[in-house]
Amino acid sequence: MSRRDQWSWPYDDHHAPPIREPGGRLPVALVHPGPARLAISTLGWQAVYRLLAPQPGLAVERFFLERAQGPAKSEDSGRTLASFPVIAFSAGFEEDLQAIVGMMLDAGVPPTSTERPHFPFILAGGPLAFLNPAPLSPFVDAFWVGEAEAGLQQLILRLRDLFLEGADKTQLLDAAVHFPNVYVPGRSSAPVARAASPDLTDPAFSCFVSSQAEFRDTLLLEINRGCPYGCRFCAAGYIYRPPRTTSLERAKAIVEQANPVKVGLIGTALTDWPPLMDFLRWLAERKCAFTLSSLRADGLTDDLVAFLRRRGVRTVTLALEGPSRRLRNAARKNLEEADLLAAVRRCAVYGVNHLKLYLIVGWPGETDADYDELDGFLGEITNARDQGLGNRKKQYMRITLSASCLCPKPHTPLQWAPMASEEMLKKRLAQVKTMVKRHKGLALLPDNPGRARLQGYLARSGPEAAPLVLEAARSGSWRKALKHCGVDEASVLDRERDEEEAFPWEAVDPGANRNLLRREWLRYKQAAGLP
Repeated sequence: MSRRDQWSWPYDDHHAPPIREPGGRLPVALVHPGPARLAISTLGWQAVYRLLAPQPGLAVERFFLERAQGPAKSEDSGRTLASFPVIAFSAGFEEDLQAIVGMMLDAGVPPTSTERPHFPFILAGGPLAFLNPAPLSPFVDAFWVGEAEAGLQQLILRLRDLFLEGADKTQLLDAAVHFPNVYVPGRSSAPVARAASPDLTDPAFSCFVSSQAEFRDTLLLEINRGCPYGCRFCAAGYIYRPPRTTSLERAKAIVEQANPVKVGLIGTALTDWPPLMDFLRWLAERKCAFTLSSLRADGLTDDLVAFLRRRGVRTVTLALEGPSRRLRNAARKNLEEADLLAAVRRCAVYGVNHLKLYLIVGWPGETDADYDELDGFLGEITNARDQGLGNRKKQYMRITLSASCLCPKPHTPLQWAPMASEEMLKKRLAQVKTMVKRHKGLALLPDNPGRARLQGYLARSGPEAAPLVLEAARSGSWRKALKHCGVDEASVLDRERDEEEAFPWEAVDPGANRNLLRREWLRYKQAAGLP
C-alpha cells in the first residue's frame, strides 16, 4: 500500500499525512485560526481532521495562521485558501473572530456571506458555534452546532456528493439547512439543537505529535467531556451535558496504537475518573511520561501526589476560583478550604516544584471583604506549603496565582449578569498584586482587563458586532477597531439582563434549559446578597 493511501495516527515530524489529488474529490480547507504549534495541540481541530481526512471523495488540507508568512497556504500542497470550494474554520475563542475574517480577507475571499453568492462555502464549528455564533453569523454560510463525532462527517459527505454532481452553492445550502444540527443564518428555524455523542467511546486524541507543538512530543488524550459539578460561571458544565468519560480499555488502545513518549490527559474532572491510577500505573509500566490538566483539590490523595512525583511530574494545578467562601458558594464551586490546604501541604511534602492556583476576579456582588478574606487565605496557603516542606531548606515550592477576569458567558446562569467594569477589574487585580507581595514565594500572573472586557462583549453580542470584527480583521488590531467603531460595550456588559430578554445566542440550543439557568442565577444572587 502506498503512503498516499495510509492513514495511521499519529503523525510526527518525520511522518507526514498523505496528500490526495483534488480531482474527483471535494477539496476541503480545514483551518485553525492560529499558528501550527497551537493547532496541533488543539484536540477539537485534530478530531475533525481525523474524522474527515481519510474519507473517500474528500481532499482535506490543513491551513494555519502564521502571521509572518502573509496569506495562509495549505500545509499539504501550498494552494491558496481561495481555491477551495469548502472552507471549514475552527472557532474556539471569541478573539478567533478577527483571525477567521482576516484570513478570508488575506486570501481575497469576500468576508460576508451576502458578498459570496458562489463558492467558497464557509462552514464554522467549534465551541463558539454552540456557545454564541451570532457575531460570526454575517461572515459564515453555515455552522456545525455541536460535537464533530455526532454527525459532521455525514454533512460533509452529503456536500461532497452534491458538489461532484455539479451542484452550486445554493443547492449545498439547501441541503445543509435540513440537517438538524446545522445553523444557516437567516434560513434555519431557531433554535438549532447541539449534536452530542451519547458516550465517549471515541474520545478526541492527537493525530499530530510534534516537537513543534505547544505541548511538545505529547499525545493529548481526552479522558472526560463535560463536568458533573455545574459551577454557575462555567460553560463547560452546561454546554457539554451530559458529562461523559472514556473507558480504561479505549484509553489504553489509543496509547498502544500511537506508542508516544508522553501522554497529556485532558479533562475537567480527571480525579473523578475511577481508573485514573490504574491508567497512570500502566503508562509508567510502558515507561511513558505523562502530564495532567487541572486537578480537584479533594481528589489529590497522598498516593496520587507521591506517584506523580515518582514519575517526574513537577507542576500541579488547582482551581481556587472565587476569592472568598461566600463567592465560591454563590458560584456553586464545591470547594472545602481544608481540602485545598491539605492538597498544598501534600504537594510540598512530596516535592512538587511548582503549584499553580487559578483565581477569578470581578464577581457580581463582590466586596472588599471578599478580598480581605483572600489575603488571609493566601497566608494559610503559604503556611501549608511551609509546613509540608518542614526542615528541607534546600527544597522549595513556588506558587503562581493566575488571576483572570470573570466574563459572564452564554448558556450559563451568569448570562443575565453584568460584567465588572474595566476600572473595577483593575482595582481588584491591584488589590491581589499588593497582597501577593506580602506572601513569600507567591507570584501573580494577572489578566488584562481590557482584553477581558472585549472577550465579554464578543461573547454576548449579536450580529451588530460584525463591523467591529471586520475592522479588527482589516486593521489587525482590536484596540484600533474599538476606537474606529465607537463600540458601546456598556449596553452589552454593564447591565443585568431582563428575565424575559431574548438573547442572540439562543439561535442555538446546546441543551442548557433556560428555566434551569434562570433558577441558578437567582440562587447565585441570593447567595451573593444581590437584590
